[in-house]
Amino acid sequence: MSVFPTTFPAPPGPGARSRWMHWAPVLLLVVDLVLETAAPNMVAAGFPLTLLPVVAAFTLGPWVVGGATVVTLGLQLALADRVGHLTEQHHLWVYVATALAGVLGAALAAQRRRQSRDLVRVRTVAETLQRAVLRPVPGRTGALRAAGFYHPAEADAGVGGDLYEVCETRFGTRVLLGDVRGKGLDAVRTVADVLGAFRTAAHETADLTALAAQLDRQVARHAAETGDHELFVTAVLVEHQPATGRVAVVNRGHLDPLLIRDSGVEPVACPARLPLGLGALGLDTPGLGTPTGPEADASQTTVRALHPGETLLLVTDGITEARDEEGAFYPLAARLETLGPRDPRAVIDHLGRDVPAFAAELGDDLTALALAPVFGPDALVVRTDEARLVAGGGVAHAQQPEVSA
Repeated sequence: MSVFPTTFPAPPGPGARSRWMHWAPVLLLVVDLVLETAAPNMVAAGFPLTLLPVVAAFTLGPWVVGGATVVTLGLQLALADRVGHLTEQHHLWVYVATALAGVLGAALAAQRRRQSRDLVRVRTVAETLQRAVLRPVPGRTGALRAAGFYHPAEADAGVGGDLYEVCETRFGTRVLLGDVRGKGLDAVRTVADVLGAFRTAAHETADLTALAAQLDRQVARHAAETGDHELFVTAVLVEHQPATGRVAVVNRGHLDPLLIRDSGVEPVACPARLPLGLGALGLDTPGLGTPTGPEADASQTTVRALHPGETLLLVTDGITEARDEEGAFYPLAARLETLGPRDPRAVIDHLGRDVPAFAAELGDDLTALALAPVFGPDALVVRTDEARLVAGGGVAHAQQPEVSA
């Protein structure tokens, strides 16, 4: 299975801190003993050891800090006794200060441990929610091989304003990739709402343009409920039919997909349509909006064959708008032209390395999906199963007109 790389950093703990913090108590002890050796015999140099319990609390547990406090007091007593200052008043106050530092250090270590455990639980819940909203992309679905790359602008959040889904339905493999206007928690709520609607409607709606219309209405309802009248989602929907080997594409204000093949990289030109949530604005405008009916379906859908050796790439504008230090945009098509292997995994691995290396700073979510047809005996099994389903009346799916070859 091909999955999106996790976006959560490792929970903070002893293993995530700088190594020098582990050695800080030992370093302090060594420095103090060196000073004790170098100083005249009448000077007791154990005073810096008062800090040792607090320094140990940054990386060690409360019981270890307590043991370090006892060892520290023993060393201070021995060093003071060595020069005959064991019971002097200022030494007595140093012993008291060390004991207090030990108590506070142990409390600090216990609190740090509790916070670390709470943070681990919170991150575990967040990662579970992330995987519920943005599911891993299967390496094989229907008669397609797939791979994906996802990197939110805020890495700690795990989920951003981009959305994606790949699912196998009785109508073929259906894919959604989109970008919500805005960022933050509001965008995440919209992502969850749109994906929930798609995961249900993709299995129940035969026509791809009708599916896009349902998502358009869902975004409009969500905007009305939240009071965000400027909310919209750019999206591209793809459907692959194993029986014919064709893909149908409906683009709602998003970047056109790219077709990667031996002869080069070219966009799959799609008719311009308003983003999801804004379809009602174009009902009276020719060429825009969310019209209905067979003729409208033909005007909205691009259908073409996906041949062996070809890969269909869907991306969000976080990739194409990534800038280098001189302000130049990432030349996606040009960077893919030089790519050797062009299977989905190779394309995604290349983008995952190349975009961050190119960009001076990543200020937007990055998402990409690569899809390629499966041919040979494995594909024949899928097509045979689909043919049986059609013959049994399980699919009532109108053949889409071919707009581009």
